[in-house]
Amino acid sequence: MSDARRPTPPHPEQQQAPPGLTRLMDPLPDHGEKTYKGNHLLEGKVALITGGDSGIGRAVAIAYAREGADIVISYLNEDEDAEETAKWVREAGRKCVVVRGDIQSEDHCISLVEKTVGELGRIDILVNNAAFQRTYADIADITAQEWDTTFRTNIYASFFLSKAAAPHMKPGSAIVNTTSIQSRQPSPQLLAYASTKGAISNFTAGLAEMLAEKGIRVNAVAPGPIWTPLIPSTMPAEKAAEFGKQTLLGRAGQPAELAGAYVLLASDLGSYMTGAVVPVTGGEIMI
Repeated sequence: MSDARRPTPPHPEQQQAPPGLTRLMDPLPDHGEKTYKGNHLLEGKVALITGGDSGIGRAVAIAYAREGADIVISYLNEDEDAEETAKWVREAGRKCVVVRGDIQSEDHCISLVEKTVGELGRIDILVNNAAFQRTYADIADITAQEWDTTFRTNIYASFFLSKAAAPHMKPGSAIVNTTSIQSRQPSPQLLAYASTKGAISNFTAGLAEMLAEKGIRVNAVAPGPIWTPLIPSTMPAEKAAEFGKQTLLGRAGQPAELAGAYVLLASDLGSYMTGAVVPVTGGEIMI
């Protein structure tokens, strides 16, 4: 049975300049704007979400707000997308702080945590979600600068932010990282990106051990192919049109379909989970 919220490929061929804008996508992604129902699972919490302007980050921000959390949205330069996410958070009756800047910088990461604690009084949840991705057919085409940008955005920033946030986090707090199916099934054209995702999975396991005695849980979500602005802005148009077709469910996932996993790992529902990677892959196997 077809579902308008979860369209199957092929999609119209489309191309955007990176990092892409949500409003230009066809079909538009579903972030749970009309469907996510909260159950007070994060009442009174404060969450910092990187890449919170669009895609998975927007879906997590909407879900967390409807669960009762105040939100800080970190984003690079997509002002229109960030303000749209903030609108949904505020419509849920929660506070939202929007912070523009590049998380490749350790100083910026430290200031993000300081702003979260300074403006909202605490930090209970850190979602390391922002990512940089590009596709290349040949390793010769990947510059050292490109490799460095991918690692600094995808894994260095998680280290910078976790290091800055942990001293402010009380027992019961949670760090949720976004890894990927690419950490287990790397696509050659995503060499740099997939390498960082493998690093994130290992970082998650090691940090979980390091912070366990402080009562801070550290877990990760491993998405499969998810329909976000990264896809039409980093893949050839013909590949983007067929994106997700190879999964058992025959389609890309929608950002809203990830929200439940992030709520689980941030809330008391996941109180006995740490060091785990939760696959949300449409059936692409990670065992």
